[in-house]
Formats: sequence, C-alpha cells, structure tokens
Amino acid sequence: MGKFNQVSHLPEFDKDLKRLLKRFKTIEDDLEIFIEKELILYHKLNIDNKGVFPIPGLPVKDVKIYKAKKFACRSLRGKGVQSGIRIIYTYLKSTDTIELIEIYYKGDKENEDRKRISRHYQK
Repeated sequence: MGKFNQVSHLPEFDKDLKRLLKRFKTIEDDLEIFIEKELILYHKLNIDNKGVFPIPGLPVKDVKIYKAKKFACRSLRGKGVQSGIRIIYTYLKSTDTIELIEIYYKGDKENEDRKRISRHYQK
C-alpha cells in the first residue's frame, strides 16, 4: 500500500500552516511524515492507533471529516504525539484523496472551525 492518489489542502489550511510555521519550525516536515505514516495506517491498512477520529454531528453529506489528535511535532520537544497539534481533514475513498481542511494548536483554540467545514462540504 503506497501513497495516496492526491493530497490537497484548502487555502485556509495553507494560512493556518504558515501561521504555525512561525512557532513550530519543523511542522511542514512533520506533516509530511504524519500523512505518510499515520494516515496510510488508518485509511489504507485499517490500523487504528486511536489517533484519528471521525467528527460527529457535522452538517455535511457524502464525506467523512476526521480529526487527528496524535501528531508528532519535533518543535515541541518531549511531547511526542501528544503535541497538541490538531489536523482536520477528509478522506475520499473513491478518488483516494486526502484533503486537509485545518491545522491548529490546541493551546490557541479548543475545537475545529465548524463554519469552515460547512462552507466547503455543505449538504
């Protein structure tokens, strides 16, 4: 099982990433590793290491939105996968595509931007 067919991101995700990059210098590399390891395990090999969860109660149709809570950020030394970085994304099995929606640091905000999710994936 190799890579995903495509990994894309919303423009807002890029802004989130740019903002976090100022504080967490390794986050771009960490994100690549996360996609190659964690997401392949979860979506392609069906191995659940309790790091990825579907987000319930969203007003979206035909797509599952996931929150990844286990994200190893090397800039946050000593924290391992409990870094507090959260990634919101969708996986479209039919096209084997990951679409990154949001990335944030839990110390900055508590939860995902449900308005952003609704705006892009409204029923």
